[in-house]
Amino acid sequence: DQTNEKKKKTTILLLSAFVLLLSPVKADEGMWLPFLLGRNYEDMKKHGLRLTQEEIYSINQSSLKDAIVSFGGFCTGEIISKNGLILTNHHCGYDAIAESSTTEHNYLDNGFWAKNFGEEIAIKGLTATFIVRMEDVSETINKALKPGMTAEERAAKIKEISDVLIKDATAGDQSKYEAFVRDFFEGNEFYLFVKETFRDIRLVGTPPQSAGKFGGDTDNWMWPRHTADFSMFRVYAGSNNEPADYSTSNKPYTPKHSLPISLKGVQEGDYAMIMGFPGSTDRYLSSFGVKQAVTLEQPKRVEIRAKKLQIMRNVMDQDDAIRLKYSSKYAQVANYWKYFIGQTEQVKKNNVVGKKQALESQFSTFAKGKNEYSNVLSSMENAYKTTDEFVNINVYQSEFIYSVDVNLAAFRFKFWRDAVNAKSDRADMMRDRFISIVNEYYENANMGIELETIREVLMMYVKDVPMDQMGPLTKKIAAKGDKGVAKYAKLIEKKSMFLNKEKFDAFAKNPTLEAMEKDPLFRLIVDMNEAFETVTSKESVVKANDELETANRLFVRGIREMNPDKKYYPNANSTMRLTYGNVLPYSPKDGVSYNYTTTLNGVMEKEDPTSHEFMVDPRIKEVWSKKDYGQDADASGELVVNFLSNNDITGGNSGSPVINGDGQLIGTAFDGNWEAMSGDIFFEPNIQRTISLDIRYTLWLVDKCYGAKNIIDELELVK
Repeated sequence: DQTNEKKKKTTILLLSAFVLLLSPVKADEGMWLPFLLGRNYEDMKKHGLRLTQEEIYSINQSSLKDAIVSFGGFCTGEIISKNGLILTNHHCGYDAIAESSTTEHNYLDNGFWAKNFGEEIAIKGLTATFIVRMEDVSETINKALKPGMTAEERAAKIKEISDVLIKDATAGDQSKYEAFVRDFFEGNEFYLFVKETFRDIRLVGTPPQSAGKFGGDTDNWMWPRHTADFSMFRVYAGSNNEPADYSTSNKPYTPKHSLPISLKGVQEGDYAMIMGFPGSTDRYLSSFGVKQAVTLEQPKRVEIRAKKLQIMRNVMDQDDAIRLKYSSKYAQVANYWKYFIGQTEQVKKNNVVGKKQALESQFSTFAKGKNEYSNVLSSMENAYKTTDEFVNINVYQSEFIYSVDVNLAAFRFKFWRDAVNAKSDRADMMRDRFISIVNEYYENANMGIELETIREVLMMYVKDVPMDQMGPLTKKIAAKGDKGVAKYAKLIEKKSMFLNKEKFDAFAKNPTLEAMEKDPLFRLIVDMNEAFETVTSKESVVKANDELETANRLFVRGIREMNPDKKYYPNANSTMRLTYGNVLPYSPKDGVSYNYTTTLNGVMEKEDPTSHEFMVDPRIKEVWSKKDYGQDADASGELVVNFLSNNDITGGNSGSPVINGDGQLIGTAFDGNWEAMSGDIFFEPNIQRTISLDIRYTLWLVDKCYGAKNIIDELELVK
C-alpha cells in the first residue's frame, strides 16, 4: 500500500527530526554571547578548552574579547601584535585595497607590504570597533512592556528605555564610549553593549588577489579550498591611546590584549574556538518563512544579481582601470549571488522545511490549552500568505534602488527634498552631504555599466512587478514594454545629472528642488520608492507584519518553555559571539570523504594560467619549488593552506580568529561549505563546516614569499 508506506516514511522523518531537535546542544552548534559563557563553560572544557572564563571575557582585566574587532562593521578582525596590527580576510579588505590601487600602483593584483609605519596607507572611512562590556537589561525593559501593546507602542517603549540605558552607560568616565541596546530571541530579551570605535585604520599588507582570492567564484563556498584569504591593517590612536581622526601624529594603538600565534598547527579533534561578529541568521524561521524564501525571494535575487554580474564583467574584462574600480562591487554581488543559489539548493536537499515542520508539530502539541500560544502558527502562515504577492517589489527595492550605485545616489536626494518641504533646519546639511557622496561616486563610476544596469534591471522590474503595484511613471513605461524601457533609459542617458558629471557640477553650484525633480532618474527612483512604500504601508501588510513579529516572539518563548533543559542561543545580529568545536573532516554523501586540511601542493594542482581565478603568483611558485617552508611546515614537511572545523559561523564572521584551547591563534575563518548552505536557517551538525586559513600559511607568505620580515618581528610566535 503506497499510501500507508508514504505515511510511515513521513512519520519516521518527523520522529527523526523531533529527536534531533530535542537532543542536547552539540559543541559545534551555537553562537554564544561571551559574557554568558557560564552556561557552556564545562562543555567547552570537555572539548579541549584550557582557559578560564575570565581569560575569554572580562571587563576588569585583559581578555580575548579585547583582541577582537568589528572590522568596518561588516567583517571581523583580530589584534595580533602589541602595535595594534589587525589580521582579517582579504575579501574584507578588498574594497580598501582596490580603492588604494591605481594602474601605476596596482596593489590588488601585485600585493602591497609596508616596510615601516610610514609606508602604511590611510583608509578613509574604515573603522575598528572593540566591545568594552555587555549587560543583560531584559528585566528593565520587559517589565515596562504590557501584553496589550501594539507593535508600534512596544517599539516606542523599548526605544524610550534603551535611550536611558545608553545615556547612563556613556555618562561620566564612560563618555568616550558609545552604547547600543539590541533585542535577542526575537524580542524576548535585551542586551546592552558598550563599544569603542577607532577611526584611523591603515593598510599594512596584502597578498596579490591571485593568492588572496585564489579560486574566485568557482571555489567560493567549496571544499577543498586553497585560498590565502587574508590582509593586514593597523589601528592608530591619538596621544592618549584613544580614538582619533586620522593624523600624521597618531601612533599605533596599544591594545589591551593581542593574540599569540601558535606554530603547532592543527590535528583532527583539536579544540577550535571562533570569536567574531556574525551578521544574521534565521534559525527560528518558520517553515512558512522558509518556503517563501526559497520559492520566491531568493530565486529572484539570484536572477537580478546574475544580470548585474554579466553587465559588470563584460566591461571589466575590457579595461584594467575599470576592473580595479569595480572589483570590490563585483565581488560583493557575486558572493551572495552564489550564496542564495547554494542556500536554496541545500534547503531542499537537507529537507529544512520538514525539520521545521517537525518542530512546529511539537509546538502545536505544547500549545494546546494555552491561550497565549494558540494562534501562533496560524498567524505565521497567514502573514506569509499575505506578503507572498509583494516579495518581488521588496526584492527590487533592495537590488535596484539600494544596491545600484547610481540609483542610490539619486535616491538619497529624496530625503533632501522631503527635508526642504518640511522646512527642516537640517536640509542644507543633508544637501551638502549628498553632493559630496555623489562626487565620490563619480570618482569610480563607469557610466556605461551604470546605464546598462538601469536599462536591463528596469526591463526585469516591469515584467516581474504587477502593474497595480507600480507608480504612475513606471506604469507608463511598462505599458510600452521593452520599447518603453529603452526610450526612458535613453532619456536618463541624455538628461540625468547622475550620469553626467558636468550636469551634476552645474546643479551643485545652484542646487534647487526644481532642477532635481526634473531629473528623469530621480523621478523614476522616487516613483518606484513611493510605490514600494504604498505597498508596504497597506493595512493588510502592516497588520500581517505586526502579527508575524508577535508570533515569532511567542514561538521562540514557547519552544524555550517547552524544552526548559535545553540551552538555546539567539540568532546572529552583528553582536559579538563565540562558537566552539573541533577540527574535523566530513563526509557530504555516500562514498565521498574530505580530509580536514589542504596543502600548497593543491594550489599547484589547480593552477590554470588561462584563468584569472586560478593563476599562481610566480613568487609563491619559486619558494614552493624549493620546499622552503621552515618553521611553518607541518610534521610531514608539507605546508597546510586551509583547514576545517565544525564551528558555527555566518556572514560577518569573515576574518574571525580561530583560537586553540590555550587562547592562541591557529587560523582565520573565511567561509562555509556548500553542502551546508542551508545552515543559516537550520544548523546541519554532521556536514556543516567552517573553512579557515592556516596561520602558518599566512606567516610563510608574509615572510618567505613577500619579505615583510618587519611584520613577522612584531608578532608573538609560540613554538
